[in-house]
Amino acid sequence: MTTLPIAQILHRKGHWDGAPAGTMSRDYEGRFLRRKRLETDAGLPFVVDLEQTTSLDPGDALELGDGRLIEVVAAPEPLLQVTGPDLARLAWHIGNRHTPCRIEADRLLIRDDPVIGHMLEHLGARLDKVTEPFTPEGGAYGHGRTHSHEHGATAHEH
Repeated sequence: MTTLPIAQILHRKGHWDGAPAGTMSRDYEGRFLRRKRLETDAGLPFVVDLEQTTSLDPGDALELGDGRLIEVVAAPEPLLQVTGPDLARLAWHIGNRHTPCRIEADRLLIRDDPVIGHMLEHLGARLDKVTEPFTPEGGAYGHGRTHSHEHGATAHEH
């Protein structure tokens, strides 16, 4: 039986040096994990075994037990490009539904969601289907993800 290399250390973008031994391309959902068997883009199998469920960002690196680094890459995926008048208002409606969103000067990018898309069209947005890497805003409540957070103290803490 062959033992797979194990990655238990995550180095955030900008906090690791050298050339990676490989890359691992994953979509937005696939970059949110704790323990999973994966493969590099070149086909090297390995196991990720982190202490807690973690959002991996493009440019992060997983360190294998032998010191090799595997760089995280955002894989292209189906998205909706949102344009139109008053992008700030459209972004507010997207955020109010806790929908991950990439915010740029002239467009917003969200995952291809027909329900959210329909709402945005009724608000005057223009939607175009695109396939690109998705790296949404991380939010103020956690690294890389905007869901599963609390909005302040609960009543029993007062």
